[in-house]
Amino acid sequence: MKRIILKTGIIIAILILAPLSGITITGLPLRQYLQFPPKTLYVKHTGFSWPVFLGYLILIILIVSGILLVYIRKKEKINDKRIHDSPLPWWGWAGIIFGVISWILAWTRFDWFSPFQRHTFTPLWLSYILTINAITFSRKGTCLMLRETGMFLLLFPISAGFWWSFEYLNRFVQNWYYLRADIGPLHYFISATVPFSTVLPAVLSTAELLGSTPIIKRLSSVSIKRAQGGRVFHITILILSIAGLTLIGVWPDILFPLLWISPLLIITSIQGIFHETHILLSFKEGRWDYIMAPALSALMCGFFWEMWNYLSYAKWKYTLPYVHAIQIFEMPLLGYAGYLPFGLECVAIVELFFGRERVEKIFT
Repeated sequence: MKRIILKTGIIIAILILAPLSGITITGLPLRQYLQFPPKTLYVKHTGFSWPVFLGYLILIILIVSGILLVYIRKKEKINDKRIHDSPLPWWGWAGIIFGVISWILAWTRFDWFSPFQRHTFTPLWLSYILTINAITFSRKGTCLMLRETGMFLLLFPISAGFWWSFEYLNRFVQNWYYLRADIGPLHYFISATVPFSTVLPAVLSTAELLGSTPIIKRLSSVSIKRAQGGRVFHITILILSIAGLTLIGVWPDILFPLLWISPLLIITSIQGIFHETHILLSFKEGRWDYIMAPALSALMCGFFWEMWNYLSYAKWKYTLPYVHAIQIFEMPLLGYAGYLPFGLECVAIVELFFGRERVEKIFT
């Protein structure tokens, strides 16, 4: 427990102080970055650029192509038969019905529902989490919600703090902003914290479901050897990551991708410094399933986040420099690539609290 508190404290300190120090050094006004709730759009982004858009697109295609090549080279045959194969339990049907009702209320504007209109995000995602766990249960005979109930419940408060860290970092790049956020600080904090708490349970539950499918199981290594990274290597990565976050507010148009990359590297490098294995070492271990399941689960959740956000009353919009084009709902096309490392961050933060071996069981 003391080690968890120490690691968490170090991570929180870095995430808070690094971008603030960059702003302080360059003499930019701190007050606008600390406004709560955030209401002012003070970061002026560069407009769309075809060369930059195509550059990012080519990079993403190359990364995805490399992953597909790994998949194609895997020759193992995986049994497509479900492990358990039972009907959807009653509580799964309840999740579906509750989700449909929540969706209707989120996208309509009934007068009688107006006091609750801005709070439709949480019911939608509680329904999603319940339904995904039910589908997993029907496939495997078990699911995260029932098998690891204590850990599952703790994911909610951890998730709230986890996503608040991204809200804080977003102040320095302002890649998204909220509409109809003209409420008091306490109301804003509560209204945001409750839905933020559903992020990790949704992503981890989805990752378990995807991890049970043949297409992901094919990527698992038959013989798993725990990989280790040197302390000097991890210290170097940590320093570079801190430097990136320090400059994120100074050059937000150039460094905005670090919003999703640096926290992942900070978490895993600190785990490495403490001689702990972490999700990025899965590349060395041959555990491509442990990489792909959370990455794709975040992308899947991201699709539903953006879709349900599209016609909701209290919603968010994006302002991405250089690549703001071809919107799918409110999100520009290339913005969806950010969900891939975010899925790894979700697993990394859960590993930080519960350990690699316990989290790894979700995918087996």
